[in-house]
Amino acid sequence: MSQLIWMQPEVISWSQILLDSFNKFLGYQLISRKETLQQQSQALFKANFVVVSHRTEPDPILNYGNEMALNLWEMSWSDFTQTPSRLTAEPVNREARQAMLQQAKTQGYIDNYSGVRISKTGRRFFIEKAIIWNLLDSQGNRCGQAATFSHWVNC
Repeated sequence: MSQLIWMQPEVISWSQILLDSFNKFLGYQLISRKETLQQQSQALFKANFVVVSHRTEPDPILNYGNEMALNLWEMSWSDFTQTPSRLTAEPVNREARQAMLQQAKTQGYIDNYSGVRISKTGRRFFIEKAIIWNLLDSQGNRCGQAATFSHWVNC
């Protein structure tokens, strides 16, 4: 199934929100944008770095994780997109995680986050140099937050 996720219309659309918002807040492209929207969705899903996001619910549920994220958190797309994003961190780390999300919400993005996360099976890993940015829809309304990183070590 994972090979087809990036082809779903809602994933293609959400990929554009991720990519457009990243460029708006950080001033450069996360991936090449010269290809078709479907090819961009595939490139983001197959990237050699993690990309995750959630919407703006009071207890946000993860709504996107690329293949690298699904592997790191040891989840299927179905499990991942039903997981409250707070559960990616252990209870002891959730307050720091929430403070980081609030800082990104206020500033538009942060580009130096580090912290411990936990996979579905309980494996802990330390992420470094994560970028967290706000997501805006085509009307400029805030519609979520996303993160990307390519450095982590198992704890």
